[in-house]
Formats: sequence, structure tokens, C-alpha cells
Amino acid sequence: MFGKRLRAARMARKYTQQRLADTVNIALRTYQHYEQGERFPSFALLVQFADILNVPTDWLLGRDEYLESLGVSVDVSL
Repeated sequence: MFGKRLRAARMARKYTQQRLADTVNIALRTYQHYEQGERFPSFALLVQFADILNVPTDWLLGRDEYLESLGVSVDVSL
């Protein structure tokens, strides 16, 4: 789920894979592994992705039920 949401947020913000990888200073192939669900980023990198793409980290991680239990809207505008 993380990879699909990362890709959706990236595309909604009109970032290319290369541009986002360059922005967080990682190799393109490493970034592609994240979108394909083959690898997962460190916590620090997860926070960077969320900040750049303007989405909550919990949303990227697919924690919709947790957010709803806190009364937080999970309607992320992409």
C-alpha cells in the first residue's frame, strides 16, 4: 500500500520519480524500489516524503483506520 500511495501523491504533485529522488538525495533506482514495494524508507526519509508531498505519514503508511479513530479526516486531496 505504501508504494501505491507514494506514487499517487508524487503524481498528484507533478513530480517525476527522478525529481523526487533528487530532492531527497537518493538514487532513482532506490526510489523506484519504494514505489514498487520492494523496499521501505527510513523513518527520516518517510517524513521527508510526507513533507514534500504534503500528506500525513500515517496516510502514506495506510493507517486510515487509526486516523479515523482519532477523528482526523483521511480525505487526502491529491
